[in-house]
Amino acid sequence: MPSAHDHAFKTIDGQPLPLTTFKDKVVLVVNTASKCGLTPQYDGLEKLYTDYRDQGLVVLGVPCNQFMGQEPGTEQEIQTFCSTTFGIDFPMTSKVDVKEAGAHPFYKWAEKELGEPAVPVWNFHKILIGRNGEALQAFGPRTEPQDPGLVAAIKAAL
Repeated sequence: MPSAHDHAFKTIDGQPLPLTTFKDKVVLVVNTASKCGLTPQYDGLEKLYTDYRDQGLVVLGVPCNQFMGQEPGTEQEIQTFCSTTFGIDFPMTSKVDVKEAGAHPFYKWAEKELGEPAVPVWNFHKILIGRNGEALQAFGPRTEPQDPGLVAAIKAAL
């Protein structure tokens, strides 16, 4: 049965990042952007990562420029922005498409698994992946990282 672990990204600095790297971890995959009204969610995502990483949570930031060009920078610019502005310590991928025909295969898989809720409609859309690579739930962009429903879903998966 296909799982998230069948997919791979590249890290923001160009290294291979197979999702099997996160086997036995709970992963919150979030498409991100540096110039969006929701960009302050980076703070909450870093807090989630800090609070729950010892229990097995990984937040995976996936930069995407498909929503009104709000992630125009290079990978280096994105990485610098995230570390200097928000102190981001969680892993980030290289910039990819997350919707439509050119969507990264992970996002096509998530849509097959979870249906329409898994298709990002804006930046900071969240997909929760379980320890065995199963797609658990999708959360819309306006779901804040500390939203009780999101935190409860993460805790249940951990």
